[in-house]
Amino acid sequence: MKILKEFKDFAMRGNVIDLAVGVIIGAAFGKVVGSLVNDIIMPPIGVLVGGMDFKNLAITLRDAIMDPATGKVAKEAVTLKYGNFIQTLVDFTIVAFAIFMMVKAVLKISKKKTEDVQEIPPAPTKDQELLMEIRDLLKK
Repeated sequence: MKILKEFKDFAMRGNVIDLAVGVIIGAAFGKVVGSLVNDIIMPPIGVLVGGMDFKNLAITLRDAIMDPATGKVAKEAVTLKYGNFIQTLVDFTIVAFAIFMMVKAVLKISKKKTEDVQEIPPAPTKDQELLMEIRDLLKK
């Protein structure tokens, strides 16, 4: 029973719950950004480069081998799908930029809050005043 209690304490810790929420929001954010890239950004880029779909760009390294008796594919073609790689790079760039902008906004908001919370430093103690006087005398 002790191990169950330890596990419950671990799972209910604030950091673990925050991490779980972050992962769930991150997954949803990834879907939104993926849709943004695939459905909004890439079609105009495809039109600009002649209407090609990046996902279909590939180099065939070895053609498919057909079975003459059945007419079915005996061995699949070997292709280098560099179009998917280009798509993934664009996805990554947009996700990285979106996260950068989000972190920048959060830091700006948190900086404002800390500036608002800053207090006037407390008055120096008598010991500190005495040390400052000694310092000033030594400078002279």
